[in-house]
Amino acid sequence: MINVLVADDELPAVEELAFLLGKDDRIGTIHRASSGAEALRALEAESVDAVFLDIHMPAVSGLDIARVISRSARPPAVVFVTADEDCALEAFELAAVDYLLKPVRAERLARSVGRISELIRDGGAVPEMITVDQGGTTRMIRRDDVMYVQAQGDYARLHTADASYLIRVPLADLEQQWADAGFIRTHRSYLIALSHVTHLKLTAARPSVTVEAAELPISRRLLPAVREKLEATRIRPQA
Repeated sequence: MINVLVADDELPAVEELAFLLGKDDRIGTIHRASSGAEALRALEAESVDAVFLDIHMPAVSGLDIARVISRSARPPAVVFVTADEDCALEAFELAAVDYLLKPVRAERLARSVGRISELIRDGGAVPEMITVDQGGTTRMIRRDDVMYVQAQGDYARLHTADASYLIRVPLADLEQQWADAGFIRTHRSYLIALSHVTHLKLTAARPSVTVEAAELPISRRLLPAVREKLEATRIRPQA
């Protein structure tokens, strides 16, 4: 069970987030704080695995609390909850696990709890983050949120469940850099994350791979390599 602290200077926001978290079977005790100072006191008094912090709290902000947490020997996971995206870059520089925008959707919160579970299971390993630009705003996204990458000339478009982002990196470069992270080239125009694959058709006539809702082609030239990669990841019974 994950014990959490919810901190926001607006009490209705605290109660709403606590209510949503309380519906998740992975969540244990939920502590509440209505100011940054109260949150720091709670962190000193309670054993907490994760904190959900509003950024714009008076006097002691969520970023201030995260800086204090970062100096701890065993810091809890930090998730920022805010109404704007202006602090996303600074948030992830403080090793935030996630960045939730208000109003918080239940399904998005569930994904955040899943990330906390992964972090605890992996012993505190910080996920790989990518800096992207969208509409003049700099954002940080997790590499493991990228379902597939599409070549667009000298650029590549990263597709996630929520949006897509254009970065000035050729697909061939990403293929080399992300090979050890579970990404495989399936076509001259596509690089896919094996962890997001939901269906495969490996017939010679028209091979394809489905990543979430997108059906993407597998080129005949790359089909043997895709087969080999999938065979290497197949679970087999013990002898």
